[in-house]
This record gives sequence, C-alpha cells and structure tokens, in this order.
Amino acid sequence: MALFSKLFNKLRGGANLSSADWKELETSLLESDLGAALTAKVLEAARKESGSAEESVLTTLRGALSTSERTISKRDGRPTTILVVGVNGTGKTTSTAKLANSFKSDGSEVLIAAADTFRAAATEQIQTWGERLGIDVVVGKPNGDPASVAFDGATRAVLEKTDFFIVDTAGRLHTKQGLMDELGKIRRVIEKLTPVDEVLLVIDATTGQNGISQANTFLEAVSVTGLILTKMDGSAKGGVALAIESGTGVPIKYIGTGESIGDFEPFDAESFLKGLISENL
Repeated sequence: MALFSKLFNKLRGGANLSSADWKELETSLLESDLGAALTAKVLEAARKESGSAEESVLTTLRGALSTSERTISKRDGRPTTILVVGVNGTGKTTSTAKLANSFKSDGSEVLIAAADTFRAAATEQIQTWGERLGIDVVVGKPNGDPASVAFDGATRAVLEKTDFFIVDTAGRLHTKQGLMDELGKIRRVIEKLTPVDEVLLVIDATTGQNGISQANTFLEAVSVTGLILTKMDGSAKGGVALAIESGTGVPIKYIGTGESIGDFEPFDAESFLKGLISENL
C-alpha cells in the first residue's frame, strides 16, 4: 500500500524530474483514487526544493485528513447508540458484526437491532453473526417497519443498560429524500428513549470515486459522524481514504482489512500515512 513510495524514491534520487516523470507520477496518483484536487496539491508540494519536498508532501497529506475525533466512547448511564448506514454490497452488515465484536472484546455489553428488514439475507446474516459472537440481535417481521425494530431494540437496550446499541439499517440505494425520510424516522423513534451518538457510513474502498459519490449522497441526507472503510487489504487503493476525508471532512473511524471477524481495527491516521509512504515503515 506504499502509494507514495515511487514519488519519494524519485525525490530522494536528487535528479531533476522531467515532465514525463511528473506526468507518470500524476497518473499513478490518479489511478490510486487520490482525486484530481488532492493529486494537484501533492504534486505542488513535491516540487519544493529537494531538502523539504518530502516533509512538504507529508504536511499536505496530514492536512487532507480530518481533525475530528475518531474514537467512540462508552457513555455513562445509558447506551452508546450507533446507526450503521450504507448501500448494499459495501460490507455494511458484516461491519456491524465486526464493530459489535470489537466492543464485546473490550468487555462491553452489546445489543444489535436488525433494521435492514427489506433484505431477508441481511437479517439472517446478522443473526448468524450474533449466535457466533454471543451477542443478542433484535429482529422484526420480514419487510416490516425498520423504525419499529429500532424502537424495540432501543427499549431493550435502555432497560438492560446495555453499553452499546448498534442498528444495522436498510442498505437500499434511495433517492436522497427517501433516504432522509427513512433514516430520519429511525433516529426519531430511538431518540424518544435515548440519544443517537454516532452515524457510521460504510464505504467499500475498492469502489474508488464511486465511493466518494456515495459518501456525498449520505452526507446530504443524514448527519454522518464517521466512516467505516471496508476491503482495505493489500489489493485496496489507499488513496480513496485520503480523498474521502479531504473531500468530506468526515473522519474514518474503522477499517476492515479482510473477511474474518477480527479483520477490523480503529483507523490510525499516522500509521496509515506511514504505510502509504513506505512499506518498510
């Protein structure tokens, strides 16, 4: 994932780069889904005097990342409530299970609401994960009202003083208005009982610029507080993480790095940058 290793290797060579070299670097960054605006900023920084070019690029990359809080803290005296949103196929339901498992592994009590009622496979999938992980899942009727399932889950989470209450929402690709209406209703019924603390948007890193378009649609429809970036394994293009944060200002809070339940971790911005710069760091 050393996205910028080619750039830095050329800069360290000390030779003047030709126009063909700069074009090659631009192409490689664009192909890595860095986006045109951020690519231009990186190349501008790279054209600094050789002694300061690397630090200038690093400063540019750090500036592209969100400065918002990335951690999710346990609330005192009430459930920490999280809505997980995103389109079908991004790994939303699996990410819900992974997130729940990460909290449970830290010793927290977790409850999941299977509010993706329009897709039977999603309910079955999260129920299976719940059985494997020892985490209870609240379900409703097939094609039932997602908000009703969310309300039932919130009622139980408050009553049982659950540490984390996670709602897997419907993953249909709505119109912006439809998306706003449905997720708004889910939020309103939950907040009759307890506040919604986080809305996490799941994005597939391999979808590139299309993932950024998805992010913008959801950002216009709901108050997204953080991102979960899936498929951030060796085959994923790391530039999309920088492009999404630079374009939206929303922090990536977790990344999924594989298919296993443990292939999930908090996003460490500095370690991520080091990985993009050099495979040896």
